[in-house]
Amino acid sequence: MKKISQIVLEKFLALFLALFLIVSAIVYYWVYEFYLHSSKEALMQATELVSFTINKDTDLDTLAKKVKKQLHLRLTIIDEEGNILAESDKDKHTMDNHKYRDEIIQANREKHGYIIRHSHTLDKDLQYVAKKYTIDGKVIFVRVAREIKGVRSEIINLGIKIAFVLLLFFLIVLYMSYKINIQIQHETKRIVDFLKSLTKKKKSTYIKSDFSQEFFHITNLLTKVSQILVKKEKQKTKYTQKLQKLNEQKDDIISAISHEFKNPIAVVNGYSQTLLDDENINPSIRKKFLTKIYTNGTKLSELIDTLRLSMKLDGGHQALNTRKVNLYNLVQEAAQNLRLHYKNKKIIINGDKALTIDIDPTLFGIVITNLIENAFKYSEDEVIVNISQNSLEVIDTGIGISEKDLQNITNKFYRVHSNRWNNSLGLGLFLVNNIIQLHNFKLVIKSKLNEGSSFTIVF
Repeated sequence: MKKISQIVLEKFLALFLALFLIVSAIVYYWVYEFYLHSSKEALMQATELVSFTINKDTDLDTLAKKVKKQLHLRLTIIDEEGNILAESDKDKHTMDNHKYRDEIIQANREKHGYIIRHSHTLDKDLQYVAKKYTIDGKVIFVRVAREIKGVRSEIINLGIKIAFVLLLFFLIVLYMSYKINIQIQHETKRIVDFLKSLTKKKKSTYIKSDFSQEFFHITNLLTKVSQILVKKEKQKTKYTQKLQKLNEQKDDIISAISHEFKNPIAVVNGYSQTLLDDENINPSIRKKFLTKIYTNGTKLSELIDTLRLSMKLDGGHQALNTRKVNLYNLVQEAAQNLRLHYKNKKIIINGDKALTIDIDPTLFGIVITNLIENAFKYSEDEVIVNISQNSLEVIDTGIGISEKDLQNITNKFYRVHSNRWNNSLGLGLFLVNNIIQLHNFKLVIKSKLNEGSSFTIVF
């Protein structure tokens, strides 16, 4: 494939050659006609000049020689019958009768006779002009001629000069084209290098050219495209990082779910296998084993219910069955249930014992249970629950939550590595927040590391 410089040079040379041939042809024919016309006019003036010098005493032969010497023209004087009276270039006695020569016939009918033809007498191409005069009552024809070769040589000389001028013009234009071509190559290379850089990690995002309007628009568009690509690359990187983070989170969730399901299943399988293998086991031990199996089966059922509830809340399919409920009693009931598992934990409930609000008692019981259980898990001191007309607040003096985790802690399956919310599934505060929003309430979380946290439900 050819370079732009080669294509431009070839096209330019072809154009110049065509232009040179066309101009040369036009100039040649124009100059040729111009010189012939000028020569004709000069010959006509020469006939007039010769006619002024002729009278009855004029030596015509001497006149013919003189014209030849001074004007470099062939002079022939012819009488009415076509006889040669004088001839500057040939012996008149050896010449034929000229009565029926074309220029003489034309001069006899018109003002002048004119023709270009080959002279057999001189064996040359001549341009003839003849004119009819009456001198002292006698009719004569004064004919002057010049060789066409001289006209053509002048035309050729002029053509050479014109060709030289055209060649000089061509060289100037060629030099200018070469400079322009070099600049175009430079700008093109810049664009190519810029495009190559887009395929590399270190991308150039800006290119500009003031060489021409076209290059200006091209580089502007390339700059915009580059910036769009860089922006998309950044978005792709962020999206990839997000996917990686989600994959890590997914693996953690699967691991957590697997762990939480594996322990109860292992207990159920272990105790069941023991009961099957030993039919004569002590009844008290059998009862203990069956209690373990029932407890872990219940735990599995609660885990499944928790997952199902999270899916319903996430999809907006959870129904809300509200009624007037005594909030103090609901909190106390949740606290009593939790004391069975956290016997050494203390809870203080403050507030209006007669306060009732419109809530779904089952769902709101899950909210209160999760908040108090979280406080039990991560607080060495007592947990305080404050009930007021406008809010319910659970306060602990535990390890606290970092600023980063506070922004994400209510997300589904979000788990703080140092804190294992809701049996490590990362669903506890997700359920809490969604149930509260389902009631059109608001959850406000405040926390300081190593000082404690407060979870406030604003009605």
